[in-house]
Amino acid sequence: LFAPRNRLRRYEFRAFPVMLRVAKFTFNPFQENTYVVHDGKDAIVIDPGCWNGQEEHELELYLKDNELTPVRLVLTHAHIDHILGCAWMHKRFGLLPEMHRADLPTMKGSERAADMYGISYTVSPTPEKFIAEGDTIQLGSDHLNVLFVPGHAPGHIAFYCEEQKFVISGDVLFMNSIGRTDLPGGDLDTLLQSIREQLFQLGDDVTVYCGHGPETTIGKEKRSNPYLRVKPA
Repeated sequence: LFAPRNRLRRYEFRAFPVMLRVAKFTFNPFQENTYVVHDGKDAIVIDPGCWNGQEEHELELYLKDNELTPVRLVLTHAHIDHILGCAWMHKRFGLLPEMHRADLPTMKGSERAADMYGISYTVSPTPEKFIAEGDTIQLGSDHLNVLFVPGHAPGHIAFYCEEQKFVISGDVLFMNSIGRTDLPGGDLDTLLQSIREQLFQLGDDVTVYCGHGPETTIGKEKRSNPYLRVKPA
């Protein structure tokens, strides 16, 4: 959930030739990464962490400047830092969040989590559609494959673009770290299994867009992550 608070808020932009583009925004007191994936026309917003008017404006301005229409709002998981902007997204764009059904109890506990951390929170609308392992999320001629990676949260999923070799992993895998497992529904053994059996099978050259902090690669984390280091053969 937590990341250093002294980083400047900004978004980062990554472009792929004539295909998907990924923009990263760092929002809220937890320094959560919100992603916009788009094909030049339609956009998918992933984990809307925008927490106040300034952050909402920043996200909306990016959409406007790039003439994008947000068509889906999807969640890797429903911890409070990843859903702070869901109510605003619904009010502004008419989008309901979509997520794995197993994380619905996490979302229902978000008011209690907000009280615990002492932050304001407008309750997220309840999803009407759920995403399951093996689903695909279509965006123009491109698509993201849905991976089921529980352990940090019981219904955690990741979004993998095989053609362009990137995965948006939420809070499963970080640069030189992994997601915390001391929150309700977390389990360390399950998380490590998810990383090894799902993410580590994607290929060393796959870029990992994390829920906090900078991006990394699968290969780098195999070699240097102290929780997951793979010894050379």
